[in-house]
Amino acid sequence: MRAEVVDSWHLSAAAGVSADKVEAPITLDESELRDHRAAHPLARVFPLLDDVLGQAARDCDAIMAVSDAEGQLLWVCGTPSSLRRAEAIGFVEGSNWDERLAGTNAPGLALRLDRPAQVRRAEHFRHSVQQWSCAASPIHDPSSSNLLGVLDITGNDDVAVPQTMAMVRAVARMAEAELAREKLSRVDRAESMPGAMHLVIESLGRNESLLTLDDGRGHRHELRLSPRHSEILLLLASAPRGLSGDELAVLVYEDDGASSTLRAELNRLRHLLGDDVLASRPYRLAGSVNADWLALEAQLAAGDIRSAMRAYRGPILPRSTAPGVVRLRETLHMGLREAVRTSRQPDLMSTWTRSSWGSEDYEIWLAQRAAVGSGSPMLALIDGQLARLDSDLA
Repeated sequence: MRAEVVDSWHLSAAAGVSADKVEAPITLDESELRDHRAAHPLARVFPLLDDVLGQAARDCDAIMAVSDAEGQLLWVCGTPSSLRRAEAIGFVEGSNWDERLAGTNAPGLALRLDRPAQVRRAEHFRHSVQQWSCAASPIHDPSSSNLLGVLDITGNDDVAVPQTMAMVRAVARMAEAELAREKLSRVDRAESMPGAMHLVIESLGRNESLLTLDDGRGHRHELRLSPRHSEILLLLASAPRGLSGDELAVLVYEDDGASSTLRAELNRLRHLLGDDVLASRPYRLAGSVNADWLALEAQLAAGDIRSAMRAYRGPILPRSTAPGVVRLRETLHMGLREAVRTSRQPDLMSTWTRSSWGSEDYEIWLAQRAAVGSGSPMLALIDGQLARLDSDLA
């Protein structure tokens, strides 16, 4: 037995993998798989992989698979009959073929060694997989050299020949070249722009932020973000110097241990916005940013309460429970509330108490009563609301 296979068997056994276990574990359910796959960088070159190697696999009744850097299979392609056979050993989309979970196999070996690997029939650690042979090659990010995932072909003894390994390596290099070409194209487009990307974010009174991207050449693109992406964008816009992954995780999630989930969300957001908008190390927004809550903060700081009230469409992302968003929301809301309460301007107080967020604000109703004076026609309405609140509170 080859030394690298012996090492893999030791690793598999030490990790507690049973040689009699039939299937590999599923670590991505259907909904997680769909989102993770859509956001993954290899999604941009998968059509090329499927057209070249996938078609070759179908022609010889083999299977092409593409995994991420954790060993999770994102795409599994083949004829219906070959896919049914592969399903019997758990070689399906969403399954994890890291050696520590699935035993010795080519995708897992290629991931750990970070180089092409081939595993033939009896070299597999699990008995159920020993009817198969497989050849795999890693795919790297051409800019950072980070491991993105693995390209694999799995089938019968025909796969164990050197020509198959050479073909898999060639297609993996082709994918890296396509990623580099696409990256260069994006850089060229960015350099041809007369100015940096401009972002306009609206989050006041919205559960989902509205983002407008302006490339400076008259091209505007409007996006309605998901609640989670809205939270991330708001926090990054409020921290122009950027945030580390750990800092951002603390601000986004109420519990610990959510770093992998955050990375997946950031990958999805980057796929949506582009690398030229969402930068990393630290995470930050590239280009200029205008945001409705930031403008309101500036108006409050300048003492322009009237403009701030006109701009205030409600609390920031009112349904969000992200700790960082909650803090920003409460700070802004209470800052504006206190400015209105001490303004001695009855019309500003009336605007506040007519709103959905201010109609139950007892202190503002009291301040409004003091500000209008005894001869005001508003007095009866104010007294009526105070009586109602007294009754409700009692």
